[in-house]
Amino acid sequence: MNCRRLLYVVVWFNLCVACTFIQVSAGNASNFSKCWFPAIYNFGDSNSDTGAVFAAFTGVKPPNGISFFGSLSGRASDGRLIIDFMTEELKLPYLNAYLDSVGSNYRHGANFAVGGSSIRPGGFSPFPLGLQVAQFLLFKSRTNTLFNQLSNNRTEPPFKNSVPRPEDFSRALYTFDIGQNDLAFGLQHTSQEQVIKSIPEILNQFFQAVQQLYNVGARVFWIHNTGPIGCLPYSYIYYEPKKGNVDANGCVKPQNDLAQEFNRQLKDQVFQIRRKFPLAKFTYVDVYTAKYELISNARNQGDLQVPEVTKFRGMQCFWLST
Repeated sequence: MNCRRLLYVVVWFNLCVACTFIQVSAGNASNFSKCWFPAIYNFGDSNSDTGAVFAAFTGVKPPNGISFFGSLSGRASDGRLIIDFMTEELKLPYLNAYLDSVGSNYRHGANFAVGGSSIRPGGFSPFPLGLQVAQFLLFKSRTNTLFNQLSNNRTEPPFKNSVPRPEDFSRALYTFDIGQNDLAFGLQHTSQEQVIKSIPEILNQFFQAVQQLYNVGARVFWIHNTGPIGCLPYSYIYYEPKKGNVDANGCVKPQNDLAQEFNRQLKDQVFQIRRKFPLAKFTYVDVYTAKYELISNARNQGDLQVPEVTKFRGMQCFWLST
């Protein structure tokens, strides 16, 4: 199974689960083919940032964006992100970053994710999850007011069809891909044992943010777990391979163990919050397994040689020779 196919399987299956809930709640389970979310509101880090860092800071440099978009796309990727595949599957436009004021249209949602962000404040980014949610609350309030003020016949921006319909907020899909940087920042400044002890508090802040969204009408939540951080290039660079410390794929085992513990507690909390909010739908998405499967079968995705660590434009990264 190639990379794109696996991503589509993960996205499609979980969207089916979420859409089934919507249809059953509406008393129309047989009409699944018409399942549709009018908008997506996303919160997260660089795994789903579609232009916030690009707009707010120094930008994202080439070769990011060249493989699919043909130019800089604001993504920390040369192609699409999982959130892009989701919007495609739902027949929605790609999400504009909330922080990007140039040419953005928010009728079908907005992206509050910022590269480097964490759940807790004080990490790599000044845009933790709590601030992203605060930005959403302000966005919702201001766009509701603006929508009611604008005329359909307006001939200059802002145009009414570029802002969300107030009724769509309660029908939208709310997605999260965040937590990786809480672990990475903790590992750089404390010990692995201390990071493990901090996981309950990290998740407590995560679900406080979820509850804030629920309190203003959000009902369908899509939550990614964190990926195999021990397979990221910087893990390989900062933690020299040692006997018993690296798995067959070259990933740092203790860091992946930490990610799996985070995911175990996250999944438990998702089950608990389902009982707390029975009128909402929470879909837990196992991104860790999907990503690790791709890494484990990298050679089957093309004519790849063993990765070597190199320096590119002042950054240390993996270079996959073809």
